Amino acid sequence: MDLLLSAVDVLARWDVIVALLVGSIGGVAIGAIPGVGPAVAIAILLPATFSLDPIVGLTVLLGIYGSSMFGGAIPAILINTPGTAVNALTTYDGFPMTLRGEGRRALSLAYSASFFGGIFSVVCLILLSPLLAKVAPMFGSREIFLAALLGIILVIVAHRGQMLMAAALTGFGIFLSTVGLEPVKYTRRFTFDQTWLASGVNLIVVVLGLFALSQALLLLTMDDEKVRLSKSRGSLFQGFRELARHPRVATVSATFGVVMGMIPGVGEFTAQFMSYTSARKLSKTPEAFGQGSSEGLIASETANNAVPAAAMIPLLALGIPGEALTAMMLSVFYVHNVVPGPGLFLYQMDFVVALYLALLVLNVLVVAFLLVSTGWLVYLTKIPNRFLGMCILLLSFVGVYSIRNSAVDCAVAAVFGLIGFVLKRLNLPIVPIVLGMVLGGIMEVKLRASMNRVNTPFDFIDRPIAFILFALIVVIVAGTLWRVWRDWVPTDRRSLARKSSGRFARRIAGRRTRHFEIKTKQQRRRRSYDHLGS
Repeated sequence: MDLLLSAVDVLARWDVIVALLVGSIGGVAIGAIPGVGPAVAIAILLPATFSLDPIVGLTVLLGIYGSSMFGGAIPAILINTPGTAVNALTTYDGFPMTLRGEGRRALSLAYSASFFGGIFSVVCLILLSPLLAKVAPMFGSREIFLAALLGIILVIVAHRGQMLMAAALTGFGIFLSTVGLEPVKYTRRFTFDQTWLASGVNLIVVVLGLFALSQALLLLTMDDEKVRLSKSRGSLFQGFRELARHPRVATVSATFGVVMGMIPGVGEFTAQFMSYTSARKLSKTPEAFGQGSSEGLIASETANNAVPAAAMIPLLALGIPGEALTAMMLSVFYVHNVVPGPGLFLYQMDFVVALYLALLVLNVLVVAFLLVSTGWLVYLTKIPNRFLGMCILLLSFVGVYSIRNSAVDCAVAAVFGLIGFVLKRLNLPIVPIVLGMVLGGIMEVKLRASMNRVNTPFDFIDRPIAFILFALIVVIVAGTLWRVWRDWVPTDRRSLARKSSGRFARRIAGRRTRHFEIKTKQQRRRRSYDHLGS
């Protein structure tokens, strides 16, 4: 009880309340604008949060992270254009409902499902806190190193069909983390006698370039689309009643979101597709999915909004971000000398509980705001792409320059903006670069710290948690290699086998045919000879 009162006291400050309002309302507005997304907004706001208290800065970023998915459902449902990338599945059933004149019903369902997913995730996070407080201190240098290595492997495996490119980009991110002064003897690495590289490649500069500047360039090269909003009927309050008629779909989808959110490198996309697929299999009317099914809309929106709170678990407990947005939040911790990990649960548990309560209040504020402001937020979808691109470009360079008042940082950000632009045009992932930079630095520090107490390779996994993490790594790598081998090698062999067996069968069939023809001719001759003889 004292812990809860202490957490409430942390939140009951005017600056934290303002941060909650700005994060929730701003996140909804950003999500409602197609082409921006939470990654761009967080990247732009990140330099500004360094001057704020940790709880204030993180509340703003968490507000944008969580509420942007609420707002992203608005253009996905009304104009078939997802406001954020994770609202792509919402278009499958949301837009057909709009075409039937049920746009308000679809929005109401999306809001209620998102609210349920967010609250369910926060409640799970609160219930898991005592367990995390007991387990987190068991993680030493070896365990955190193996957990970071597991996160990198999961990031690569999650990009199925692009694993080789994801591995190369992750390796590029790890290489970027090694540039500058190494953390033990402070010798220079890969600086090429350039003084501006001695401090390394700044993570925030890279993030602003890869996400914000690249998106600005992408918007500037796109043509403006004419948005037509169709009239819709229904009430924005009816979705909560309809959600209550599908408790199994909502609960299963929220569970997928929580589980996938806790696993580094997986995120909203996997949670959405798994929940949508399971809802379709369990539904009595699977043929309605993709045609305006309320169950499909509930499954997609519940899953993606259950992820943000769950994604905070590896970040807070181990200091390991699961994806790009939590990696950006990690920098806020480091700037204020707040080290996420086991020590956070031991010495600053009131700070952790305050973040949980902030997420809880955030979902209530977002739903209340959406129920009264959807009519105005719809017009944000009409903002021209090139105007958005110029605004993002200007704000990005202002943010980069404000970090260290360095024109060199602006040039570095521009280079990474071009790299991100090329990757986006080629439909290649950007997230592995950021996670490689963050997790690569963590791995190097923890590996060096653990090697002083390791004499043989087996000493590295002689503790239970370290052995479990090592076993998971072996199983995932072996399973991935087996899947790749099964998908490629046997197919070639089977095709060769079919070809060779087909040729062999044709040869046998030809031989049998010729043998049958010869035998038939011999029998006819014998019959003719017998007839002549008789």
